[in-house]
Amino acid sequence: MSRSHTNVSEEVTDAACPLVEVLDHVAGKWSISILVAAARGPIRFTELERSIEGISRRMLTLTLRRLERDGLLTRTVHPTVPPKVEYSLTDMARELYSYLTGLVEWAERHRGAIARARTSYDAAVSPS
Repeated sequence: MSRSHTNVSEEVTDAACPLVEVLDHVAGKWSISILVAAARGPIRFTELERSIEGISRRMLTLTLRRLERDGLLTRTVHPTVPPKVEYSLTDMARELYSYLTGLVEWAERHRGAIARARTSYDAAVSPS
């Protein structure tokens, strides 16, 4: 291997590392569901729990904490009895949301082409 190509994997890892780290946090189905639900405005824990089908209370709590830690959600505790807690998107998360909606639009536009490509690929590689 030539000397110029010896650091290729290190360069790729260095370049991809921040992207992979961010995607690990925001690309999961629970994170995306929470971001979409919170995009409509401040939302309470129980509203999130009801609106996200299949999420456990523990997973919701863990995901909310991670998104808050990453600076994507703001948690506001109102001094009431019982305490009222609301979650809102930060400016950074609103920007991310705009990209997520773009990705959804792209997926909807190309869903048929992807299905046709898969069918064609599967027919070409499957034993006859």
